[in-house]
Amino acid sequence: MSKGRSPEPLDFFIWTVEDVGLWLEEINLGSYRQVFEENGVNGEYLESLSMFTTEQILRFIRRCHMKWGDFITLCKELRRIKVACLKGEQEVRKPWWAPSCLSAVFVRVAKHNRQSRVVSLKLEP
Repeated sequence: MSKGRSPEPLDFFIWTVEDVGLWLEEINLGSYRQVFEENGVNGEYLESLSMFTTEQILRFIRRCHMKWGDFITLCKELRRIKVACLKGEQEVRKPWWAPSCLSAVFVRVAKHNRQSRVVSLKLEP
């Protein structure tokens, strides 16, 4: 992702620690940005939260000094992104580093890869 630009929601599972920080700011949980960075919370880690055991969730909440309500907000926002992925509501954009001559190829491959990836996402009620 480019510096300072909000991360693309469909790509949340490849977000860097910095992207997660930007997203936390967007969902009004910016007070946790530093502790998430210190703990190396990236998109892959966020994706795995849905498969955490209760003990792992409690350990994460303690380690990040999160309030329970803020953790619920975090989970709701993650679920919202996953649902948007499943519904195809997000536009596929080429990453900032991809050369413009490969735009059409990248978008076609990215859409196929996302469909495969999104099907594997576990949605929790």
